Amino acid sequence: MKLNVKGLAMAGGVLWGLCVFVITLIAINNGYGTEFLGLVASIYPGYEISAAGSVIGLIYGFVDGFIGLYIFGWLYNKFSK
Repeated sequence: MKLNVKGLAMAGGVLWGLCVFVITLIAINNGYGTEFLGLVASIYPGYEISAAGSVIGLIYGFVDGFIGLYIFGWLYNKFSK
């Protein structure tokens, strides 16, 4: 069975981007997840725990998730016969 690589990549990109976005908004309101988001900030340049940072995290998260799962899907299809 072959994976739809583009579909997998889109789903992963949207999911990871939204996760970073939502967790950032939650952290702005009550401080939940700030240590995790500190790690995210160390990976994504320009990201910070703020309203603007949530949008930056959404974009970075989408791109990061898309590329990572595209590679995963491509490798899966390459090695499964």
